[in-house]
Amino acid sequence: MFTPSTITRRAAIVGIAALAALASACSSSSPSATTTGATTGATTANLAATLNASGATFPKTFYEEAIAAFADANKGVTINYAGGGSGKGRQDLADEIVDFAGTDGTIKDADLPGFKGGAVLYFPTVVAPITVSYHLSGVDTLQLSGPTIAGIFERKITKWNDAAIAADNPGVTLPATDIVVVHRSDSSGTTKNFTKFLDSSAGKDNGGIWTLGADSTVEWPADTQAGEGNAGVAQAVSATDGAIGYVDLSDAKDANLSLALIKNKAGKFVAPTLDGAAAAAAGTTVKDNLTFSTIWAAGDATYPITAQTWIITY
Repeated sequence: MFTPSTITRRAAIVGIAALAALASACSSSSPSATTTGATTGATTANLAATLNASGATFPKTFYEEAIAAFADANKGVTINYAGGGSGKGRQDLADEIVDFAGTDGTIKDADLPGFKGGAVLYFPTVVAPITVSYHLSGVDTLQLSGPTIAGIFERKITKWNDAAIAADNPGVTLPATDIVVVHRSDSSGTTKNFTKFLDSSAGKDNGGIWTLGADSTVEWPADTQAGEGNAGVAQAVSATDGAIGYVDLSDAKDANLSLALIKNKAGKFVAPTLDGAAAAAAGTTVKDNLTFSTIWAAGDATYPITAQTWIITY
């Protein structure tokens, strides 16, 4: 199980150790080359390889920093991480275009036969919030429950002063501004985890407001906007008064977006913070293949749209 005190340390170690293992597997150095100390500097690794990867944008900032640190300690290794979304990463790995991929969602059983390299290994790397980011003039603080978010993203709620939003925000003056919904244009693990939250908090077992299911792509209403990657959604929200979208915490902060507090399973409105993500991960049970889910976790302090992500490779 992950605990709050070990999440950051384990993510850093697992992420860089996975890169070390991949570099070693692709290395052109001698059989006696060692990866010992690749994360500590105790022993210089004798590695030489170029690794190419694509996939999830949710952990891209972390991967870029981990890759830079690893490459700095291992001058013979070049690692390219192209992003493109979890769906692209999984497909690129299936087609053996890349050496490893980033994904925020697990591979569907039906898709496993298409992975040409055989069995796939999961290396968990990051647990962090998916924010519900918004741009609304005059409103600095906003609280939203799962059913309200579901209504917004299915376009059943189209004005910011709708009664459902007002009920989540007693005492807040809300404008009659039109709501502009922004979602991902690509096959995305962020989309899968966001819609999994909506399915859990507002699906058929919780009022039935959310009807679009939970997947890497969904059939969004026609009058919504799309952005490529988390950064694309963040840019669209930033540029449009009245806009709302789902964005990873790093890109949301980079774009200086306003972040809604989200009602969790315990009925508490919680901000998207690393502490809230740590609380969600604290009770998570990891399966033998290192897969797990932190979406809609129990607990007073949990941030309910906490997502997990992996490096996957053969």
